[in-house]
Amino acid sequence: MVRAYSISVDDVNAERERVGGDLDRVDVSRVVKLDELKLPDLGLRDVRMRILAVSAEHNIAHAALADTVNIAELRGGKIYPGNSAVGEVVEVGSEVSGFQVGDVVLTHCNGDPDRFGYPRFIWAYDKPDSVGWYAEEAVVGDWQIVHAPLDCGLNLWEIAALPLRAPTAYHLWRRAEGIFRVKVGEERLATLNVMGFGGGVSELFLMLARAKGHNAWFCSGSQERRDALEKHGIAPIDQKAFNRFASRDDSKAFIKEVRSLTGGEGMHIICDMLRGPVFDAGFAACAREGVIVSAGWQLTRSVEFNSASASIRQITLDHTHYETLYGVEAATELYGNVFKPTIHKEIYAFEDLPRACAEMQENVQTGIPIIRVAKDMPESVARLVP
Repeated sequence: MVRAYSISVDDVNAERERVGGDLDRVDVSRVVKLDELKLPDLGLRDVRMRILAVSAEHNIAHAALADTVNIAELRGGKIYPGNSAVGEVVEVGSEVSGFQVGDVVLTHCNGDPDRFGYPRFIWAYDKPDSVGWYAEEAVVGDWQIVHAPLDCGLNLWEIAALPLRAPTAYHLWRRAEGIFRVKVGEERLATLNVMGFGGGVSELFLMLARAKGHNAWFCSGSQERRDALEKHGIAPIDQKAFNRFASRDDSKAFIKEVRSLTGGEGMHIICDMLRGPVFDAGFAACAREGVIVSAGWQLTRSVEFNSASASIRQITLDHTHYETLYGVEAATELYGNVFKPTIHKEIYAFEDLPRACAEMQENVQTGIPIIRVAKDMPESVARLVP
């Protein structure tokens, strides 16, 4: 048996009852519970690994809140979450050839690729019988891991921030850029205006935009995160200055600011990982022929828009999910040279993982939250621990 975190339907329902169904009052830390887990036997193509570090992810909040579906109920009453981890290989199956004991690896969460490689299900969320990596150890298929780029220039916590977020950002960018270029070729408009709303994924998305030579703006209510992105050449927009678009006047003021920043053009590409009132503001700030991409719904999962306006302005809305396995490999190559994530100032202990998830939901962290799982690190990564 190993220690692992779980989310049970009983705990989800108990917390909902405690707050009278008001999801804004749900304390995620009361739902994510330290548990025990019996690992499956090692298969021929399996790898057993010791988890070194993980990052907190927003799908934990969705599972704890049951705000999209009650995933714990649909999965039979309990899930073991965690689909982003750095681990050390401690045992390999007899038919594993790409990994060996001592390798440091990253997980990915593409739980069931379709015929084109895109995930039908996400590992440790809606993939049936999947067990996540918020645990001290795990058994995974060799197809679920890639080698960690230990010489990329990032420290261990920065590397641990990326296995879920980097492939998502990479997928969003290649879709957004590709769609825009179908409409407007590079020879007609070489430099684009790109804006991102949200946290870690949007930050990485904007780093890709800057690496391609485009103008980039990060619209966030966090001063610390705006300051961190500005060091990478990404201009800040204070979302709180517009009252997080609570009223029509707030949105109008924001649109006026965007027009001013872009010489009246607007944003050609927008990454919106939040939805809710952010969607309306982003839609209005979008330039003609613009593209709005999203792989998340932190605030709301439903949006409304004027289809006639979208048609007349040639605006495309594109919804993505996680990357293909090839995309995961490609995104990993960008660690350190493009992707340089902002990390929250506290590195949480394994026992504090529920608090890390709750504080992420409360939006009080200064960067991506990292949880140190292993107390003793292998020699191969000791130099990477700040």
